[in-house]
Amino acid sequence: MQIINNPEKNEWSTILERPTQTVNDIEAIVTEVFKDVKTNGDATIKKYTAKFDGVALESNIVTKEELENANLLVSEDLQNAIKAAKNNIEAFHAIQKTAKVEIETTSGVKCWQEKRPIQKVGLYIPGGTAPLFSTVLMLAIPANIAGCKEIVLCTPPNKEGKIAAEIMYAANLCGVTKIIKVGGIQAIAGLTFGTETIPQVYKIFGPGNQFVTVAKQLSTKYGVAIDMPAGPSELLVVADETANASFIASDLLSQAEHGTDSQVILVSTSKPLLSSVSNEIETQIAVLPRKAIAEKAIANSKLIYVENDDLALDMINEYGPEHFIVCTKNEEFYVDGILNAGSVFIGNYTPESAGDYASGTNHTLPTNGFTKAYSGVNLDSFLKNMTFQKISKAGLLNIGETIELMAEAEGLQAHKNAVSIRLKELKS
Repeated sequence: MQIINNPEKNEWSTILERPTQTVNDIEAIVTEVFKDVKTNGDATIKKYTAKFDGVALESNIVTKEELENANLLVSEDLQNAIKAAKNNIEAFHAIQKTAKVEIETTSGVKCWQEKRPIQKVGLYIPGGTAPLFSTVLMLAIPANIAGCKEIVLCTPPNKEGKIAAEIMYAANLCGVTKIIKVGGIQAIAGLTFGTETIPQVYKIFGPGNQFVTVAKQLSTKYGVAIDMPAGPSELLVVADETANASFIASDLLSQAEHGTDSQVILVSTSKPLLSSVSNEIETQIAVLPRKAIAEKAIANSKLIYVENDDLALDMINEYGPEHFIVCTKNEEFYVDGILNAGSVFIGNYTPESAGDYASGTNHTLPTNGFTKAYSGVNLDSFLKNMTFQKISKAGLLNIGETIELMAEAEGLQAHKNAVSIRLKELKS
């Protein structure tokens, strides 16, 4: 990994640049696939599945028989682990429920807010080099708690036309209503427009590569909401001389193995620690099964020395990491001061992997600096806030003149009339 010593602030944006293609580089491809799916539906889905996934499917719908077989293919130990993670994720998301809020703003004017589930949601689960069944838990569990009626899951098939048994097991366990064997841009397009076999949904969730991320952004042009721009994985660790170098190296590599376009960064006030972590990475990466992927990601990653905690925190907030690990003696300074991060992991014994799988927090998080404006997936992601109001006769008498004056000042006479005609009746 590249070691950078005490960079000037005017260099930060260049140093912290993500190793991703721009939207312009891939938008043309995404737009072409969208147009094709919109026009030709399942025929196009089948064509692109053959092209990108290397398999010709007679049917892209997962059958009841396949779901039953999945239960037999997942070991009892793993089933128990998935259930344990499910319990923790359910517990954390269930406490996010909020009650109706209600107030009488003026005598006779009652206003309240309630939440309603999004009826149709689409979950995208990456399946390429690592079938992410953990993401099924992270998306389907809050969707179920929220009360979503249709939960449609899309994930790419392998070259035998199958999807990972673990994905099917988790989906069935968590109440997914339909599973479709389709991935990539064509999956997002199918969920956007609907096809003969893929239901059209109101909101699309889930991480993916840069093509999936751009496809999700394009879907918003057609009236479909998305959770957030969630692209290649990234992690930033801040650490000082009190941190354990082997722990930090393992955390950095845990994200580097996600994909070649992942990025990991260590910011430290200790030069010896940077050197130790660099050595540990070389040792640990050598025995990883996904060594080739991790090595390419590490090439995009950096070890950065800064003189003090204040500079480190400023740099971290400028970067806005998806995952942020704090391993310093002054951890409260970073915990209190972090403004832009998707999920924060505190202390030497809180690996980012815990949040990926089983601690209970959600691992579907904004990347590419979008933590400055977006939250990670949570229960509210699957709900809509709806406001209600009921005004009594006395209430309208209390606020009627206010409404009339404001409407008239804006030149909206019909708005004023809607109040005036009622006030006239009340006063007669």
